[in-house]
Amino acid sequence: MKKPETHVQPKPDRITGAAHIFAAAGYSVSGVRRLWHETAFRHIVFALPVIVVLFAAIGASFADYCILLILFFSLVAVEALNTAIECIVDHLAPNWEEFARDAKDLGSLATMCLLGANAVFIVSVLVRSLAQI
Repeated sequence: MKKPETHVQPKPDRITGAAHIFAAAGYSVSGVRRLWHETAFRHIVFALPVIVVLFAAIGASFADYCILLILFFSLVAVEALNTAIECIVDHLAPNWEEFARDAKDLGSLATMCLLGANAVFIVSVLVRSLAQI
């Protein structure tokens, strides 16, 4: 079976100095654009304002908001890495392969663990608030 021909682009020149900061920011924005295509990421983004409003309603502390944001950004980072793993695996193994399944399952596990950590924190803030009533 002959592989389809692909256009190979030369590797771009390395960007250094202050221009690297702007280039890195552009790469990150591109990453957010790509991640927006993932339903799980959109759910995470839409959940944040709901939780912030809930925290405001129960009088959560400044520290609670800080921890929430740390957990939120950690979850976004893990979701981005999970998506990157899926992109690479889909490229390397267009057909079913055991290593591909394992890599995707492990990425999914990482995301689920951080979702669980977020849930434990949010529930603990809610329980603490209800205990003060």
